[in-house]
Formats: sequence, C-alpha cells, structure tokens
Amino acid sequence: MVTSNSIPRVPSFDGSTFYRPNVQSFTYEHKFKQYIEKKFNVQLDTYHDLHRWSCDNYADFWESVLLFTDVKLGSNYTEVVDKSKQISDIPQWFRGATLNYTENCLRGKDEDVAFISAGVNRELVFHTYAKLRSDITRLATALREFGVVSGDVACGFLPNSYETSVAMFAVAAIGATWASASVDFGPSGVLDRFRQVKPKILFTVEAVTYKGKRFDLKEKLDRIVSGLPTIQKVIQFNNLNSLIDFSLYEHGEKYESMETFLNSVKAVPTPFVFEQVPFSHPLFIMFSSGTTGVPKAMVHTVGGTLLKHVEEHLIQGNSHSSDRIMFYTTCGWMMWNWLMTFIYCGGSIVLFDESPLEPDPHVLLKVASVTKSSIIGMGAKMYDEYLKMNVDFKSLYDLQNIRLVYSTGSPLKVASFEFINNKIAPQAVIGSISGGTDIIGCFVGCSLSLPVYPGECQCLYLGMNIKAFDANGHAVEDRQGELVCLTPFPSMPSHFLGDVAHARYRKAYFERFEGVWAHGDYCEIRSATGGVVMLGRSDATLNRGGVRIGTAEIYSIVESFSEIDDSVVAGQLVPDFDDEHILLFVRMAADYTLTETLRRRICTQIRTMMSPRHVPNAIHVVKDIPVRLLL
Repeated sequence: MVTSNSIPRVPSFDGSTFYRPNVQSFTYEHKFKQYIEKKFNVQLDTYHDLHRWSCDNYADFWESVLLFTDVKLGSNYTEVVDKSKQISDIPQWFRGATLNYTENCLRGKDEDVAFISAGVNRELVFHTYAKLRSDITRLATALREFGVVSGDVACGFLPNSYETSVAMFAVAAIGATWASASVDFGPSGVLDRFRQVKPKILFTVEAVTYKGKRFDLKEKLDRIVSGLPTIQKVIQFNNLNSLIDFSLYEHGEKYESMETFLNSVKAVPTPFVFEQVPFSHPLFIMFSSGTTGVPKAMVHTVGGTLLKHVEEHLIQGNSHSSDRIMFYTTCGWMMWNWLMTFIYCGGSIVLFDESPLEPDPHVLLKVASVTKSSIIGMGAKMYDEYLKMNVDFKSLYDLQNIRLVYSTGSPLKVASFEFINNKIAPQAVIGSISGGTDIIGCFVGCSLSLPVYPGECQCLYLGMNIKAFDANGHAVEDRQGELVCLTPFPSMPSHFLGDVAHARYRKAYFERFEGVWAHGDYCEIRSATGGVVMLGRSDATLNRGGVRIGTAEIYSIVESFSEIDDSVVAGQLVPDFDDEHILLFVRMAADYTLTETLRRRICTQIRTMMSPRHVPNAIHVVKDIPVRLLL
C-alpha cells in the first residue's frame, strides 16, 4: 500500500519529446522577451534566461507585464512593491493604483463571440461581446439600485453557465466581491464556506441536469438560505424554463427571479461607470479544501488576480482573439475563475455544465469539435478516462483546431501524455499546469517555445521563483522535494478572513521553511530540461478526481454519528488504479458494531452534506486510533 503521504516513484528522463517548437517570433512570449531586452538592455537567449531574470527582478517583471499587456488603470501607482520585504511579509503590490476587473476583461469586439453555451443534446448558443456588455451592465445597474456597494459580497451557488459568468462580472463591475460553490456541494459544505463571507446577495438556480437527470436544488437552498442571515436577496435564474413558486421555499420572501430583478432597471447609464477600486481590493474569496477544520476563506485581489491570469493566458499560453477555449470545470474550482479572465484576450469561452462521461463519454471532445475549440482543458483524471476507452478520437472528430491541451488538478500520467499525443491532438502542445486555489493561478506549466517531455510540466512560470526543497531546506534537482516559492508575487492572497495578524496565513505557508512559501506539493525539477514532474500532495489533503478534499470535512460528518467514537481518514494510491482511494477507519462506541445499514447511512450523509467526491471507498473498524501528542 502506498499512502497519500508517500512520494510515488518518478519515471526517469529518457529524452523523448512530443512537441518541438518552431522559431515563433509571433508569440506573445517572444515579443515580451524582446520588450524586456530593449527596456532593460539585457540579452535573454532562452525561456530559462527570461525566467531567471523575471525572478531576480520580480518587481520590474510584474510592472512590465502590466505595461506590456495594457492593463487599464483608473489611477497610477506610486510603488510596484516594497522589495525590502520577504514573501512571508505578504507585501502590497502597486500601491496607489486603481482599476476594475470587469472593465479590463471586456475588450472583445462587439460582433465577436464571448461565450458559447453547450450541452448534451442542446443547440449551441452564441453570446457576443455586445450582448455580454449589455447583460453585465444591466445586472450591475440593478445591483447598484438595490444597494450593493463596493465591499459587499455576493455568492453564487450555480452551474458553469453564461448567466453565472454575467453575475460574477456584474458583481465585480460595481466593486463588490464574488464567492462561489459548486451545485454538487451539500448544504454543510456550502454553509462552511459562505457563512464566513456574510453575503448580501445569493445567485442560484432552481435545478440542474447531470447525467441526463434533473436535480432540484430546493431542499439544499432551504438549508443554505436559512443558514445565511445576512442575505437580503436571492436572485434565481430560471435555467430550465420551469414555473417557480417561491412561496414553497423557506424564506421565499427573499427570492426574486432574475427577470423580475432586471425589470426594475428603467435605464442603464451611458456610459456605464465601472467602479475603480484599489489594486489590493478583494475580487474573489476562494476556499481551501478544509484539511484542518472549516475551509479557510482566502481573499484574492482585483489587481493580483487579473495580472497573474493575464500573464498566464497571454504570455504563457499565447492566447488571442481568434482562440476558443473549452475548459471543463465547476464554479467550485479555481480554474473557473482562471477561465473567466480568458476573455481579456478577446477570444471565446465554451461553457459546459453537465457530466463529462454520462450519458455520453465522448461529449467533451464532441463539443471541442463542433465549437472548433483551439484550446481544451480538464482535470488529469479525465484524460485517464479517455486512456481507458482507448478510442482514436482524432479519427472520429475534427480536432485539428486544437493547438493547446491543458491538464491540471493532479499529475498527468506518462501514458496519458502519450494518449493525448497519439489519439487526440498530435499537433498540440500538452500544457500540464499546476498551482492552486491559494495563488489562483499556476506555479508551473507550459510555454510554446519549449519541447514537451512526457510526464513533465514544461517550465517554471515567469515571475514564480520556484525551487524543490529537501527536508533540511536545501534546493535540490533531479530528485524529489517540496515545492517552494522564494519571492513575492501579486496573486498571493491579501489575507484570510478572520485571521488576526496573518497568524493562520503564516501557519499555512511559512511554518515549514522560514521566510519561504511551502505549497504542500511534492515535485522534481529536472536539470536536463528545466521541466517539473509533479508528485502529489505533501500534506493531509486528499485528491479525488483532481479535486482537493480536506479530511476535516469528512470528520465533521462522521463525528455526528453517536455510534462512532473516533475516526481517521487516509488516502491510498493503489497500483493500476487511476484515482486516490479514500479510506475511513472508525473506532466504534461501546455496544455498537459497524453494520451494512450504518455504512450506508454514513456514506449517504457524507454524499448529501458534502459531495459524492467525499464518500470513502471503504470503511474499516479498528481497535484504536493513533494520536500524535504535539508537545
């Protein structure tokens, strides 16, 4: 047995490649390198030279990204960052600057397509930038008239739909802050997150479809809304075109359909005024996996989030207005927030909010084909599923437009690299990317100027001063170590909610190695390629299907059973099995035994209150639970 706290064996580097770049002077990366060389009078021959310069001169680098990508500021900054401060000091970036996230993102031409809504057995729906601007500014005006102001929080309990995107951008347009959770979360999981942010507004839907079935959300919403006394208005999208009787809901008086809410707007001001907020103003509140208790509420800033995402989409991914991206994600994963910023490039986002495997296991690649997507992405486990199918997808569907294939959430197996290259998109760069909710972006990932080596993320991302540390805090290459970051970057959380003097923040990232961000991932940095092999988590976080799950969320349910005296949750990596097993070990209370009925009750409660991903693969009775005394 290999537990989740063990480091898996790494395939050795054999020099084979799937992709070798041509000389690409047209890429944003190349143009940015030329920009840096001219501005700072330096010579940078390779990507790795550029990376080293970006880390040694991180203040100049991030200022150059802001200027090169033409981020629009309402007022200018007086200082980029205080370089005398360490990363553990959590320094403030671009002091004095103001901007608006939504205003910056709405750059596409009116007639171009911003979003494409897709689904199983549904016609594609195209939403232009003109429509997107109109829908955002109308909803933003309605929110302003209702009394939502800068600093208020709006939450979304929503699927990955066009309406969800409009809601988020409208909230950001008026300087308010957004937090969201996936509709597959149970009420306890949602309340553990949303209670912390004290939302004024909740956006939701009455039901969703998944695996071809309708799932009504009323029962969940009754518990969620009852548990959030700060909510003044619940705005519900009628996404399935059914009649809704709000009197049947708990606190139905707070509910209003989106149509009715928008009808209160007599006119949208022309021009619409986007709220200019400080660079460090809260944009997104993201949530940790809940390893050591209630999930931590991490505040990500307007400027830091925008700048990091723009660097990744434009410079690392070379995204243009001609690109269409289909990235399979829910609104509870940071990849959704990352995906939304893609429209800064002026391209199109393809939205899909149903099951990727049932009833049609080919549906994602079918959608990529019919939408002529040039960039696709999903969790690594989805590619493992395709590998099992062993279907030559490129011969079934027109996938020739795909130039970049993203994979994230967990390490992408060498066999899956090979399958993507042979059976999906031989012409594409395979961009295995890795980062986290904590930074709302990536530490390592892809570059069009570098070869793709199977099993590796191509490179350390620009501006991210990454090393692999051994247990003694020494940087190592060509062997396993813990991923750390040595210097500050703009998309660090500004703070955790309710965290006095950054105490929890520092414990989360800076306790392992003094003055250095320790991310909780094992990796190997390879000297021969400059690439990185990701090896999984080094902490108590589980990883099911590419989604990180905190053990504390499972404990919170198990502890409610009087039949259980104590318990421990562990992850298990099983040979020839593609996903992490979750094992629950329980010590029974006196006079109780673990019956099949009790097993089912525990699993049903975990599934209902948290999510299907939290349900353990097996429950085992043990005589006692080991305890570590922290003296």
